[in-house]
Amino acid sequence: MTDLRNKRIITVATTGAWPTKKDTPNVPIEPYEIAEEIYNCWKEGAAVAHIHCRDDEGRATMEFRKYEEVVTLLRTKYSDCDIILNITTSGGIGLSEDDRIRPFYELKPEMASYDCGTMNWQHNSVFENNPQFLEKLGLLMQEAGVKPEIEVFDPGMIYNAQYYIKKGILKAPCHFQFCMGVAGGIAASTKNLVFMKSVMDEVAPGSTWSAFGVGKGAMEIMYAAIAMGGHIRVGMEDNVLYRKGQVADNNMQFVARAKRVIEEFNCEVATPSEAREILGLPAR
Repeated sequence: MTDLRNKRIITVATTGAWPTKKDTPNVPIEPYEIAEEIYNCWKEGAAVAHIHCRDDEGRATMEFRKYEEVVTLLRTKYSDCDIILNITTSGGIGLSEDDRIRPFYELKPEMASYDCGTMNWQHNSVFENNPQFLEKLGLLMQEAGVKPEIEVFDPGMIYNAQYYIKKGILKAPCHFQFCMGVAGGIAASTKNLVFMKSVMDEVAPGSTWSAFGVGKGAMEIMYAAIAMGGHIRVGMEDNVLYRKGQVADNNMQFVARAKRVIEEFNCEVATPSEAREILGLPAR
């Protein structure tokens, strides 16, 4: 039997809410571009796809038809692809709660993001996730059979998760995504990652976790997470530069590098079926 403790899950976040074609012409924006990029990232070794969409002007959106188009393409045109679908519930700043909920609730991906607190975003706006919304979101995820990916941008959000676990809004065992290096949240450093994991182990023992760093801390967080037994997220949502001064050609470039790093560390890249087992998702 394969030892899953030696497996590392690669999540690819192809698009996000912020990079535009002006930042890089290589970021996928249209639904067909996003679906094709996810498919190609799966072929490179990604087991989870974190999905954001854009409106017709390229702006962050939770417009249902855009998510429906991406998911439909992945389930029909690319039906051989067994990647785990993880739909955002944030989409961007200032979007309505109903719009944030509808894509995961109707499309029934295996996972969806659960941003566990409100924060000052990039020092210029407020990313709001009020308590009433978080309670509603958690209960609707349970109703839809969708596993929350608990995104935390600082340690306080991990303690928020503990509160919702105690209330039954979140069900253990949980899966956390440590989002590091975003202005307004915790900096991307190994010291901070060790601290975040220690808090998680204290308040939500038995949880699985993944991490990514934005900007200059991206590689440090990747190396540290792999060494610490965690999983990793890569992609243009978090970084459009492959290295300093070099714009990434595509998201597959990030996934291929992540796979090389995992294998150089004498670990193995988890397949989607192995990722489902690690994350406690039903087998396909």
